[in-house]
Amino acid sequence: MILTINGGSSSIKFALYQTIPTLKRVHFGQINGIGSSDTKFIVDNINLPCNANDLPSAVSCLVTWINENTSTSKINAIGHRIVHGMQQIKTCLITNDLLKELKSIILYDPDHLPTEIKLIEAFKIHYPQIKQFACFDTAFHQTIPRIAQLLPIPRRFEKQGIRKYGFHGLSYQYLIKELEHLAGKKTAHGRVILAHLGNGASLAAVYKGKSVDTSMGFTPAGGIPMSTRSGDIDPGVAWIMIKTEKLSPRQFDQVINHQSGLLGISGTNGDMSVLLSQEDEDIHSAEAVDHFCYQVRKWIGAFAAALGGIDTLVFSGGIGEHSAAIRARICGELGFLGIELNNRENTKNSLLISKNKGRVPVYVIPTNEELMIAELVSNMIDI
Repeated sequence: MILTINGGSSSIKFALYQTIPTLKRVHFGQINGIGSSDTKFIVDNINLPCNANDLPSAVSCLVTWINENTSTSKINAIGHRIVHGMQQIKTCLITNDLLKELKSIILYDPDHLPTEIKLIEAFKIHYPQIKQFACFDTAFHQTIPRIAQLLPIPRRFEKQGIRKYGFHGLSYQYLIKELEHLAGKKTAHGRVILAHLGNGASLAAVYKGKSVDTSMGFTPAGGIPMSTRSGDIDPGVAWIMIKTEKLSPRQFDQVINHQSGLLGISGTNGDMSVLLSQEDEDIHSAEAVDHFCYQVRKWIGAFAAALGGIDTLVFSGGIGEHSAAIRARICGELGFLGIELNNRENTKNSLLISKNKGRVPVYVIPTNEELMIAELVSNMIDI
């Protein structure tokens, strides 16, 4: 069996996959609200008790459940989603040297790496005999051409590894594999634009199954506006924000990553479903929704230009998979690209939501980062 771990700042998503005879999920769940009085521990859609004042105690809850419900001798690997890998280009065994390397770049991803490192160390304490593997979100985007990786800043910063990396790579890797399974290799290897739209949101331009460009940049804060992340902003605005409010680097990071995006524009909420429910009465909520759709639409146009056209569009992520209204607003003005939605199929969140006569098929494909982690780790075990 393989245990997959996808850690957030206050959550842990996990799954157990059997590897023999084929890769199959046998358990899944999550621990949410870690550190709060409202911690939720859910396994296979069943709520279980859990006192999780911090990350180590949350891991203890999960480990206790695993030990009581499966034979740990059957778990021969743990796979972790690692958001920022810098120069790491493939799944690899977690060693002391790799941990040291990850700790050295915490400055570049303070919102994810500290938690991910703590999870690795916690599971090492509980299961010292089990090999752990790192699966990097940045790995899928290593194929981006250098011209698209470059940032227009002094060359000395490039020596520090500062360039476009891109994220949501595990999701995109899964979506391309699934698109090939559903629509064939010819479709999956054409000019595909993938839109992973959730609390964290990005788009990727893919050709021949490889990443050509993506909206996020050096950090996951870049690109389109997200639930609480700003997306791309004018550097001059950053300067004014820092000067007028006398923000420290940490405070500025907090504003950009946790107080901006949909939350920043609406002033009340970063949850798209909430904003849609109150947009008729609240102009700021309506502006947040419209701005999000406008920016996604703009990036689709930009990536169509980067690819020399578009053959297929795929929506995924929490918003992309479940919000017909958002998909309709994004695609409503993309007819010039050959994108036309079938309103009935879109409302049903069907797999194929484009009109039959539309030149560009539009798919809704649920992502599965945990399965992608399990596949990558399974391949490593087989080596």
